[in-house]
Amino acid sequence: MPIIVNLDVMMAKRKIGSGELAEHVGITPANLSILKNQKARAVRFSTLEAICRELDCQPGDILEYRPEE
Repeated sequence: MPIIVNLDVMMAKRKIGSGELAEHVGITPANLSILKNQKARAVRFSTLEAICRELDCQPGDILEYRPEE
């Protein structure tokens, strides 16, 4: 899939764990793991907004487009 999720990079930069971020965002740790591990097929804008708010970042800091070769 050409959309890459760099959530783990931003979490490391902000020194926040998965459980804490999931709690602050209002999603389950399992759903956060699905997103982090490139298994998600979609993400709600409200979830993306909450993640960006908690990590103090922009959506482009988390999501990246890499064309398939």
